[in-house]
Amino acid sequence: MMHLFRTKVGRLRVIGFLEGVSLLVLTGIAMPMKYAADNPSMVRVMGPIHGFFFVIFVINALSVGIEYKWKFTDITWKVLLACMIPFGTFYIDHRILRKME
Repeated sequence: MMHLFRTKVGRLRVIGFLEGVSLLVLTGIAMPMKYAADNPSMVRVMGPIHGFFFVIFVINALSVGIEYKWKFTDITWKVLLACMIPFGTFYIDHRILRKME
């Protein structure tokens, strides 16, 4: 696991994992609790956490894209789109990022 922190792509993979998990918790647990059980407390906690990981992921994805000279139309847009779709960051990690390390 520590080898992931040695490269920018590795750090992007870790941030993508955290962003993906936070999105799943937000949409799969916190939002249903808010609307079905009328309990918004978990959304108040997970919303900012997910927002933080989302912003950090986008910044790092753009940074890695510039450093690795990704063509926006080939890779960068897919990576950026992935962070908006549940399970998207896991898919991008498996299909694109893992192969770049």
